[in-house]
Amino acid sequence: MDIPLEEPVLTRSLHPSLVWLMAITCGLTAANLYYNQPLLVTIGRSFQVSDHWASLLATAPQVGYTLGMLLLVPLGDRLERKRLIVGLSLGAVACLILSATAPSYGVLLGVSVLLGGCSAVPQLVLPMAVQLTHPAERGRIIGRIMSGLLLGILLSRTVSGYLGAQLGWRTVYAGAAGVGLVLTGLLSWKLPTNPPAFLGSYAALMRSLAVLVRELPLLRRSALVGGSIFGAFSVFWTTLVFYLESPAYQYGSAVAGSFGLVGALGALVAPLAGTWVDKYGSDKVITFGIGLTLLAYLVLGCAGSLLAGLIVGVILLDSGVQAAHVANQTLIFSLRPEARSRLNTVYMTGYFAGGSVGSVLGGLAWTHGGWTGVCAVGASCLILALVLHRSLGNQTRI
Repeated sequence: MDIPLEEPVLTRSLHPSLVWLMAITCGLTAANLYYNQPLLVTIGRSFQVSDHWASLLATAPQVGYTLGMLLLVPLGDRLERKRLIVGLSLGAVACLILSATAPSYGVLLGVSVLLGGCSAVPQLVLPMAVQLTHPAERGRIIGRIMSGLLLGILLSRTVSGYLGAQLGWRTVYAGAAGVGLVLTGLLSWKLPTNPPAFLGSYAALMRSLAVLVRELPLLRRSALVGGSIFGAFSVFWTTLVFYLESPAYQYGSAVAGSFGLVGALGALVAPLAGTWVDKYGSDKVITFGIGLTLLAYLVLGCAGSLLAGLIVGVILLDSGVQAAHVANQTLIFSLRPEARSRLNTVYMTGYFAGGSVGSVLGGLAWTHGGWTGVCAVGASCLILALVLHRSLGNQTRI
């Protein structure tokens, strides 16, 4: 059963140092899912597998992340969150070490799924931050933490692309394991305790997810819309390395990874998006984010063969995705204070399920339709997101 959670009367903001730690934690942990993307060609060659099979390595961590959110993140409402966060961080370090020493493609693929599951830490950190933040400042704090998350996702590609080109792809995983171990120590030292709000069994906890989905139409809408948007995001980033190494550009993994620096400009939108949500409401910011991301695919489709067009498209894409995501999460966290980990589970499961589908569709689109096919599939995901957002926006039940 849930313990009714009264919103605490907070007289001061969350301490900036703790916000920074949470943002860094989200960034470094989420990076685990994306280190391999600029290295897909290199890893594929080292194990002598095709581009199609190599592209599945981008999907595997996202599948694991989705499973981790579905099966582990709800425990944030039942167990003490700090202990759970530290335990998962240690699990991620172990998986990174196994990835660095993987003897075969099959082993790396399997460990990548486990790594994704253990990297669901940001989805426990965010509900903790919300619980410790004044309601009037939630959008801003979520935006700041999400900027760290996006920077981790995008800069991980830059770091792994460069290190992979210079020192080999195994070094990327080994280095990430060392950083993860230091981060785990900091979390154990600095994170506050965060008592649970659910007293029932694990089975009852999981059953309550279905209740939340059934009773909260805005939660259902956010999961569907978020999944469609992140699907479009994954279509692009899964296939970018193949496009850049094709005859159109003939660049290597280091250049592919450097596009993470370009996309990192989108992280600047996160705090702004949080402020916009606090001021204008979530719906308007979600619509804006979808429109910006759709514009990105228009630019990528028409001018992606030009380096300037590709750069502009990346900035627009990551800015739009970030704005919509911050707005969606601010919305869902306001629905049931005592069930924030489970609300986040439902939303992020839909979000990363969409991302996993997007990675698969992106690989297929590249194989069968080239860059034009990739842009068409990405834009289709966004049109679906816009239709869902607008058609379900005013309904109380769907």
